[in-house]
Amino acid sequence: MAARKTAPNSRPLSPHLQVYRPQITSFLSIIHRLTGVALTAGALLFSYWIISTSYGESAFNTAQSLLGSWFGQFVMFGFTFAIFYHLCNGIRHMAWDAGRGYDMPTLRKSGWFVVIISLSLTALTWIAAYTQTGGA
Repeated sequence: MAARKTAPNSRPLSPHLQVYRPQITSFLSIIHRLTGVALTAGALLFSYWIISTSYGESAFNTAQSLLGSWFGQFVMFGFTFAIFYHLCNGIRHMAWDAGRGYDMPTLRKSGWFVVIISLSLTALTWIAAYTQTGGA
């Protein structure tokens, strides 16, 4: 079966990423999926840390040094953001399931709200953690 031809100035039959202009809703959808994957990886990392306690002091110290390094702290910061973003965006999806917030202005506002709240909760969590531990 031959593909249908379009007029030179008409829109393509199957638009793709090179045709669409990125929007906040598409960006947030991609981030939601990525944070879901990050949460899985973070759960595995957390399991490694917990399991290392049963293998003795040497294994636990290795896990602690890994997570305490600048790279480990960076990963944990990202994991914290993933938790809060996935939570906030999940609540947004529950509102959609109830049939609310589908108009474009509300979609944009709620999307930015999710991002701002997620970043704020992440920052507050890390500030509280460093305050409680004395920055160590």
